[in-house]
Amino acid sequence: MVLLDGKYTAATIRAEIAERIAALVQSGRRAPRLGIVLVGHNPASETYVANKIKACNEVGITAEKIAFEDTVSEAELLARIDALNADPTMDGYIVQLPLPAHIDEGRISQAIDWRKDVDGLTPQNIGRTALGLPSLISATPRGIRELLARYGIQTAGKHVVVIGRSNIVGKPMAMLLMQRPYLSLPNMTASALGDATVTVCHSKTQNLRDICLSADIIIVAAGQPGLLTADMVRDGVVVVDVGINRIEDAAAARGYRLVGDVDFPSVAPKCSFISPVPGGVGPMTIVSLLQNTLQAYEHSR
Repeated sequence: MVLLDGKYTAATIRAEIAERIAALVQSGRRAPRLGIVLVGHNPASETYVANKIKACNEVGITAEKIAFEDTVSEAELLARIDALNADPTMDGYIVQLPLPAHIDEGRISQAIDWRKDVDGLTPQNIGRTALGLPSLISATPRGIRELLARYGIQTAGKHVVVIGRSNIVGKPMAMLLMQRPYLSLPNMTASALGDATVTVCHSKTQNLRDICLSADIIIVAAGQPGLLTADMVRDGVVVVDVGINRIEDAAAARGYRLVGDVDFPSVAPKCSFISPVPGGVGPMTIVSLLQNTLQAYEHSR
């Protein structure tokens, strides 16, 4: 069994991005610039934003936090998005979710210029991904695809089971893996992955165990701790665990511990490759945001 070490892989990719940006700056060009829009003071969101800014600083991307109180009106937020769309020096930006209840997240997402949508969540980017056109791919699926590629895991002709049908992970992940591998995306070793037979499962799926037992690769993004158990996987399977769940644990220093959607102790011995939680998909999601920012920057020149 080999651990799909997202922390190590992300560090390797960050070094590659930093080298590329240093070369660009040395040639006389400005550094890429990323905006991060944060509304309110959600502790988890503030932590995510801080981690993203730290990652940007490490590779030479100029990151700007754009903060609003949670009383900001939807019209004010849309006006700022329009300004970011029009700013030629802002290569990409994200709007950190969730947003306050009085703001329509769908309306905000649709207002973002897809060429600057480094989260890869606008309808245009999702649609272009579905059609196999060059796009800014949703960060988590892009990170998973890169992780598979870096470990030499082939998907052509394989049966991949994706558990979860979210717009952020499940749907774009399925689209990426079933595509013909004819795209050549910048700064990506993963462009050749595809040609898989993909089954998407969700909360209404019947016979989930039987479906999983037929899988060569299982990607779990259901948000349900311990959903995938040993009796659901066959020997030699590849498992990617996207889940990150807080479980109360009085023995832990913080009073809780993080677990995935996979019952790791029982499943891992049967796997050829498996991603841990934490340290698997999470670091790859952040580094994919950096890759998307660099891609947006290079395409805007």
